[in-house]
Amino acid sequence: MVRVCSKETVPIIIGGDFNIIRSPDEKNNENYNDIWPFLFNAVIDTLSLRELEMAGRKFTWANHLQNQTFEKLDRILVCTEFESKYPLTTVHALNREISDHTPLLCSTNSPSQTYQPQFKFELGWLLRDGFCDMVRDVCHSVLVDGSPLERWQAKIRRLHQYLRGWAKNVSGTYKKEKKELLDKLDELDKKAENLLLNETELNLKYVLSERLAELLREEEVKWYQRAKVKHLLEGDANTKYFHLLANGRHRKTHIFQLEDGDTIIDGDAQLKQHITNYYKNLFGPPDNSNMKLDEHLVQDIPQVSELENEYLTDVFTESEVRAAIFQMEHNKAPGPDGFPPKFYQVF
Repeated sequence: MVRVCSKETVPIIIGGDFNIIRSPDEKNNENYNDIWPFLFNAVIDTLSLRELEMAGRKFTWANHLQNQTFEKLDRILVCTEFESKYPLTTVHALNREISDHTPLLCSTNSPSQTYQPQFKFELGWLLRDGFCDMVRDVCHSVLVDGSPLERWQAKIRRLHQYLRGWAKNVSGTYKKEKKELLDKLDELDKKAENLLLNETELNLKYVLSERLAELLREEEVKWYQRAKVKHLLEGDANTKYFHLLANGRHRKTHIFQLEDGDTIIDGDAQLKQHITNYYKNLFGPPDNSNMKLDEHLVQDIPQVSELENEYLTDVFTESEVRAAIFQMEHNKAPGPDGFPPKFYQVF
């Protein structure tokens, strides 16, 4: 494994019977020696591999003795590049049947081609020169009559529509520019190994490096937002760390299958139909009941005074709305419109 992984340059996935457990909880008795597990874990850490969590059962091997021993000997390991390419990969334990080992089913769970991703405002966009002015211009271009809330909703709908198209175009431009910058810097680095760079080339290298740092910083903020961590380590390259956290969150929130009695429901279409029917039945018409409430019997219930009622039903002031917005964590989950609290704090 060390020989293969240390020389391979493509994304790596390794699975099968390793015949070694990694910790005491991967065995059902106390007959445990930590020498081999320690070496196995050291190799995994050295190669920067990560084990995909298995669903369906705890152990993958059992002997045929009367007092059975159960162990987890089978597993699937991946590198960070593989996990970045296939973030929804899962591992399910199948039926052992007559074998002493449990077969593992690894699925990348690639999204369907018809899937339309939900719009989400990227915090990294705020780092772009001229972005704030562009947002203001789009909002000011919407002129509608109505209440302040109706005018604001019209502006948000227009901005939502505009940014969706803008983001798709910018994403392609970003990837192209990043590749060009990396290629030019690599060319200058190779030249510097044999010849001294002149002043023009040194200045060009500095400009290219600064621009690349800006692009990478925006990418880092993007994955920081998805990872939902509270602190961004300034000056460090945390993109891969945030990317892995976001992938882990995505796997946890994605429903791959459900059990309804003895029936297994899987597949996006079947899951959608099952969940829809469940909640339709749950929130369907209420059962007939003879219970009634007499709304006139309120003597023993504390009442809101006229002054308190005026305060509760009064129109929200701008200062109250502003205070509520700035009390929110800037990286909290966005609302249905896709805009997080940070957007409202800035604009």
